[in-house]
Amino acid sequence: MQPIVPIHYFLLVAATLFSIGLAVMITKRNAIAVLIGVELILNAVNLNLVAFSQYDPLRHEGQLFALFVMVVAAAESAVALAIILKVYRHYQTTDLDKINSMKK
Repeated sequence: MQPIVPIHYFLLVAATLFSIGLAVMITKRNAIAVLIGVELILNAVNLNLVAFSQYDPLRHEGQLFALFVMVVAAAESAVALAIILKVYRHYQTTDLDKINSMKK
């Protein structure tokens, strides 16, 4: 059975998500905003994995890989937020430019 939505629509949305996430990671100096950029990039990867698995009806590796990426993203978010909270308690800021040394 041929999918209803062509794959290039999925790829266009995923490329847009990836570009926005990369732009956020490059331009923002807030640690939380950079973390949100990473999550956008991981969601773009998930969208690509699920879109490509749509064209392989017998195997579902793309969906399994997407589930694995979601688990890794959740663990990464929890660890990154814990690190950000610890750094905030020490430096009283989440601005990445002001946190230039861990020697204090």
